[in-house]
Amino acid sequence: MLPADVKLVSVDDHVVEPPHVFVDHIDPRYRDRAPRIVEREPRVQGWEWEGRFYPLSFQGNVHTRRFREGESGRGDDLFARCYDDMIEAAFDVHERIKAMDEDGVWAALCFPTFPRFAGTLFLEGHDKDLAYACVRAWNDWMIDEWCAAYPDRLIPQSILPLWDPALAAREIERVAAKGTKSISFVENPYPLGLPSFPTGHWDPVFAAAADAGLPLSLHIGTSSGLMVRPSPEVTPSLPIALCGVNSMSALGDLIFSGVTERHPAVRIALSEGGAGWVPYVLERLDYTWERSRYEGVDTTRPPSQVFAEQFWVCIVVDRYALANRHRIGLDKLMWEADFPHNDGNYPNNRKMFAEAVVDIPDDEVRAIGEANARKLYDFA
Repeated sequence: MLPADVKLVSVDDHVVEPPHVFVDHIDPRYRDRAPRIVEREPRVQGWEWEGRFYPLSFQGNVHTRRFREGESGRGDDLFARCYDDMIEAAFDVHERIKAMDEDGVWAALCFPTFPRFAGTLFLEGHDKDLAYACVRAWNDWMIDEWCAAYPDRLIPQSILPLWDPALAAREIERVAAKGTKSISFVENPYPLGLPSFPTGHWDPVFAAAADAGLPLSLHIGTSSGLMVRPSPEVTPSLPIALCGVNSMSALGDLIFSGVTERHPAVRIALSEGGAGWVPYVLERLDYTWERSRYEGVDTTRPPSQVFAEQFWVCIVVDRYALANRHRIGLDKLMWEADFPHNDGNYPNNRKMFAEAVVDIPDDEVRAIGEANARKLYDFA
């Protein structure tokens, strides 16, 4: 069962950036060209940057998205396009803590919204000096303002200038010195038009993260939003339901590409991909590794061993993963609230997690709900 003194740590929450983020935190040389919020039409606000307009896109639920007359609370209208259609906890740090208290959640690691989950939006920048200034501004806001407001409740995470691995490595060193605890990174760079993991192009990033002791958190959908979509007509519900396929692919790619072989100290969290699939995929990867040593399969360790030493996964409520927690590895499982998105269960996250673990020993629940996350992210 869930002991009352377990302080739940969510390793996958999200923040909608408030309007002042870039104007207040960017290098003054770039302030007049910083992303800023404009309103294009009633109830449609968004970020204007380099002449482009990026509408606010917030997928909430009936508890986090304010629905207006004529809106059903289902389907496409889950997406808010202005701040007034979100609860303040989506973008106000003080309201976020109040919501976490209501939800029974102690601490949270947040992913970006406007920059996209791994900062991939800034790849679109024409002026890469400006784009890097935006990356730095977001990181400084996250570390110095959002998380600094409640340092025992919010876990700092940073993004990278993905167009330049050497520059990205230097940014890792910079934010590590400032106290960040995680690097949000892409699950697959190839769909973004970037070199793939097997090329070795990203080795400076993996090396820098390992040297700094920072885990890389790979959120689903960070490969240009690429999710399982068997046909153009399929409902958006399917890629959401099958989001674990992205994490399966990332796991296999990183192992067979040689990344984990070249960087045995790097630690990787597969974020929002669930975990019930882990036993099958590890069995299949091991089976293939033993029989099909094609050129380019670059790992001397069985994939299941690599997973046990270098990967972590997380769950919202994944009863199959909980039932197979020892096959996955009890120390590999973490918990997420996914606040304030539609997949989360606010304001009932603690209640639903407690119901899911009612038959699990207290020490194991403590590991999944709190201790594993604190250890991986070095968050005391």
